[in-house]
Amino acid sequence: MTPKVFVTGATGYIGGDGLFEIARAHPDWDITCAIRNSDKAAKIALQYPSIKLVHADLNAVDVIEEEASKADVVFHFANCDHEASATAIVRATNLDTGFHTSGALILGTETIDRGCWGDELSKVYDDWVGVEELTSLPDHAEHRNVDKLVLEASKIYPDKIKTAIVCPPAIFGRGRGPDNQRSVQIYRVTEAFLKHKRAFTVGKGNNIWNQVHVQDLSRLYLLLGEAAVNNGDPATWDDHGYYLAENGTLVWKDVIEAVAGEISNQCHIDLTVEEELSPEEAAKLLPYAKYLIGTNCRGISIRARKLLGWKPRERSLMDEIPAIVESEAASLGLVSPQNHAVD
Repeated sequence: MTPKVFVTGATGYIGGDGLFEIARAHPDWDITCAIRNSDKAAKIALQYPSIKLVHADLNAVDVIEEEASKADVVFHFANCDHEASATAIVRATNLDTGFHTSGALILGTETIDRGCWGDELSKVYDDWVGVEELTSLPDHAEHRNVDKLVLEASKIYPDKIKTAIVCPPAIFGRGRGPDNQRSVQIYRVTEAFLKHKRAFTVGKGNNIWNQVHVQDLSRLYLLLGEAAVNNGDPATWDDHGYYLAENGTLVWKDVIEAVAGEISNQCHIDLTVEEELSPEEAAKLLPYAKYLIGTNCRGISIRARKLLGWKPRERSLMDEIPAIVESEAASLGLVSPQNHAVD
């Protein structure tokens, strides 16, 4: 029987690349995407002529619930803080399995609560022996509101739905979707340094995150989707269905110094990291700087490796920095796409 799959966020960065990986591996799957306007629908139709489209934004909860009810599997790639759409999906009457994408900042609660921006903290989460900690984070944690909705779905609707949450860290790499192919965190940092010709850390910049290439992340979604259509095996679900997704750590000061050095090389801008800014000062140059580059978000992905054989294989963020600087500088007209400086 052909699996029926419903996808939200298919023109976004994570969802676009995830859909690419899923559709390439399984052209036989019956896929429907929710698209919020005709321009984005045209981009999906051009790349995937056999995929079905429904016009609905995340607030069109009746449509989302109806389409989720028709599906065996839902990939909810869209806004991780949107409660109404998540509620509509878990309410879907015939849905078997639903995947939700959370945000890494849920792991940054200690930094935020203590206000120790730019300091290294020792806390490291894991999704195997420490999965109960991940599924019981405090209610005030970022993204916790929708995480709770997903985690409670199998209790509210027993014997109806299996759920899994994927929580990626700093994501990088060019996406393969039909619309947005650019991530947020490191790209906005690079853009801000180029615009202001200033490189800075929040505090000392010793804070640590994990990292993952978008294509490695997409392979995890594919493995989970394949498990879902295989009666759930060998994945675990619900309270034990929390999957961190990482391929090593980064120290933000090291990343920022590398970005500054690459900007100097490519754009002939003398840029050195001389500033340790307060969160308030940094926000004037980079909105939400304290969250983007001032927090600790550390979590080891054991569950996907152990159960699904997930093996990240793409290059690291540090290796990607030259390409990131080139693309951001080109978009600002500072260099050509061939990486030649513009006078």
